[in-house]
Formats: sequence, C-alpha cells, structure tokens
Amino acid sequence: MLAPLPAYQAASEDEAPRASALLPVYAQLPVEPVAGRGALLTTRDGRRLVDFYGGHAVALLGYRHPRLTAAIERQARELLFQSNAVPAAVRERAAAALAAIAPEGLDRVLFVNSGAEANENALRLAFRATGRSRVVALEGAFHGRTAAAAAVTWRSERWYAFPRKPFEVVFVPHEADALAAAVDETTAALIVEPVQGVAGAVPVGRDLLAAAREATGRAGALLIFDEVQCGLGRLGAPFAARLYDVTPDLLTVGKGLAGGLPAAAVVARAEAVAAVAPGDLGTTFGGGPVVMAAVEAVIGALLDEGLMPRVRVLSERIRRRCRVGPVAAIQGEGLLLGLRTTRPAAAIQRELLERGFLVGTSADPHVVRLLPPLVLEAAQVDALAAALAELPA
Repeated sequence: MLAPLPAYQAASEDEAPRASALLPVYAQLPVEPVAGRGALLTTRDGRRLVDFYGGHAVALLGYRHPRLTAAIERQARELLFQSNAVPAAVRERAAAALAAIAPEGLDRVLFVNSGAEANENALRLAFRATGRSRVVALEGAFHGRTAAAAAVTWRSERWYAFPRKPFEVVFVPHEADALAAAVDETTAALIVEPVQGVAGAVPVGRDLLAAAREATGRAGALLIFDEVQCGLGRLGAPFAARLYDVTPDLLTVGKGLAGGLPAAAVVARAEAVAAVAPGDLGTTFGGGPVVMAAVEAVIGALLDEGLMPRVRVLSERIRRRCRVGPVAAIQGEGLLLGLRTTRPAAAIQRELLERGFLVGTSADPHVVRLLPPLVLEAAQVDALAAALAELPA
C-alpha cells in the first residue's frame, strides 16, 4: 500500500514557509516586494522603493496599470486558456498589433514564452532557411540560457553544462572588418543585440548594425536582432531596428511584451519563413488568450499614452542629472542605461537600496544597469540623482 501523504499546511499570505523548497540558483536582494503602483514598490516590511530595474525590464508599464490589468481580468473571465490547435481572435489581434510596430516587411509572428525561446526559434528558422550550420555572434552578447540561445551567449562556457554546443559559433569583436570577415557562405545567421543589456547597456551602434546588414546580405545569411531587452519602446522607438533604420530578417522580442506575464515572439520577413509548415515549430503556452490580451494592451498603451516620447525625455534627464557621486559616465540608449561607477556596482546597488531605489548590476562589475518602467516620473529621476550625489565617489 502507498504510505499516506502528510497533510499540507499552507503558510498565510503574510508569512513565508519555514524552509524554502526552491532551488537556490538566484542571488537575491534583502527585500520582498508585495505590491506596486506605477514605478513604486511596497515591500513586506512597509518600505517604499522606486523601481529602476523593472524586474529585468519586464514591468514595462509598471504596476497596476489600469489598461493592462483590466485586459487581463476581462480575458481571464472569458477564456483563461486554449492552445494553438484552435484559432483565437485575440491572438490574431495581438499579432497584427506587433507586426504594425515592427520594422517594415517583418509581418509574420510566432508567439512563444520567453526571450530565450524566441531566440532558439529564430536560430532554427535561420538554419532551415539557409541549410547552413554556423552562427556568428558578438563578444559580450547574452541571448538566453536554453541550448541554442546559450551557445551564442558570450562566455557561457562557465555555466552552459551541456556536453557540447549544437552548432559552430564564432564570436567577433565590435568591429565592422572582423564581422565582415566572419560572415561567409557557411554562415546561417548573425545574431546581435542592438544594445547589449547584460553586458552593461552597451550600444552596438548604427554603423556596426549597418555593416551587419551588408555582410549578411552579401553572404546570403540571415540577420537576427535580439530586441528582447531593448525593444518595445525602451529606446524611445518601437524597436532599435526602427531607431537605427537597419532592418533585420528576424527580430525577437520578450521581457515586457505582456507587461509581466510570460510572453515573447519572433517577428520575421515572409521570405525567411517561407519553408515553414505545420509541425515545424511549436509551443504549448505561447499565444494563450490571457497573455495575448496583455500583449494587445501593452502595445496599445505604448502607442496611445505617449510613452515613447516620454522615454526620450526621461533618458536625457537621467544623463543630465545622474552623473554625480560615484557615477563617472552614462552609456546606453533610452531607458536601457548603464551608470559607469568609480566603485563596484554591487556596492552602489546596496547603498541605493538602503535609500529606497532598486537598481540592477551587469556583467561589467563597474556598471549599474537601469531598466525602469516606461511610466517612470521625472521627480523619481531627480530623487535618484539626489541619492547618488550623497554616495561617496
């Protein structure tokens, strides 16, 4: 006979279990947010924090955004979930909305669950379209932790764990000549973040992106823009591709696409996906009704609430006012910014947290990363600047 199961006693909402069942793979800050509004968070112990990190750029519209929460609630009451085996009008609307803000000519959409999954599928599409076996990526890149996405992530050997990579990868420096030399007739794709997020908000630059477009076009390879972190208005334009006027063959988007629910997408030229047939790609949860309602609401808010012009104004305000205290320089674009610090970024992060500001770090130990919600307020920028000015240089 099976042994009886122990009775489950759930902890109350105001307390955590005595022992965590979570695998300890995340370094965690000593605060627990329990509520939020706009760009403000409230912690379990009653503190107020201005969120300049946005949950790794996921909280694009901040917290309790009325349009987003209403769309999620309405769709959840109507139909919580159905798979891609059946059509859904809300999925069609979300795809049309995303294609409408994408670079011209990118009008085929595959919805998935995460940025890594989007990059994984973009790479698969490139291999299928070209029949080639090699990928070029940039030094400093981060594209995700799944097998193919991690294979094109710079220095992933430290944590990759699989016994081998699924295909050949060549990493090149941020130089047009090196890029042109690496992309040849064996290259299926060149994948690039227009602004490298994890690296510390490092812009690749318009000239290098144009060189990438020229090199891939000449070699018959596909150009993939990973806009998982920098896309969706974060740079003050719908996508970096439109900001820099360089159009890829495939574009991936994620993070804030559904404002906090798991959602990502591949947006492609029709020619790049011409050979795709039913069964070639798939996902269980991607394109679910509630998530699609959230995507539609997020894109609607971006367009209707003037958020992208706001990004440009706030970005300039941060650059003008926050180069104080330990901040020696500011890099990046829009609201994907890196504060280059004279002291270790981890120390600055702790000191700002004590003063009521949640910021991120990066792979560069001297860069504090800012990824705030696009609803950030000017007064909150000024408050951050004042806090930075109080810190030792």
